[in-house]
Amino acid sequence: MATTGTSAQPLSIGDVAEQTGLSVHALRFYEREGLLVGPVQRTSGRRYSAIDVDWLLICVKLRESGMPLADLKRFAELVRHGPGNEAERLQLLEAHRQRVDAQIQALEECRSVITWKVGVYADHLARGKADGLWDPTA
Repeated sequence: MATTGTSAQPLSIGDVAEQTGLSVHALRFYEREGLLVGPVQRTSGRRYSAIDVDWLLICVKLRESGMPLADLKRFAELVRHGPGNEAERLQLLEAHRQRVDAQIQALEECRSVITWKVGVYADHLARGKADGLWDPTA
């Protein structure tokens, strides 16, 4: 997943926003909420490392997949504490994966119904008849 390389050059908040797709506002929120695993350097402005960017890219995917903010905070906290809590990290990620799997299954069921209904309408339109379709005016 790492995409930023190992550059030692610190990155501005604008650079990080561009690389992660997060807004500057969202980056400040992530920092305030304790979602970063390392301290952000502050000189004339916030300075991020390539490791910060890699971590944020993981966070973006976890949030996009519906991980609750509280779980993401806990995961970041565990990572910050370093080795020794890997089993808890795994448990948190496994629970999230199970939620995502359930969402995928539900979406596949929805897609199946939609595909069926598209077929019904396509068939009726191909025959030039609306007979058999729901008609609230009938």
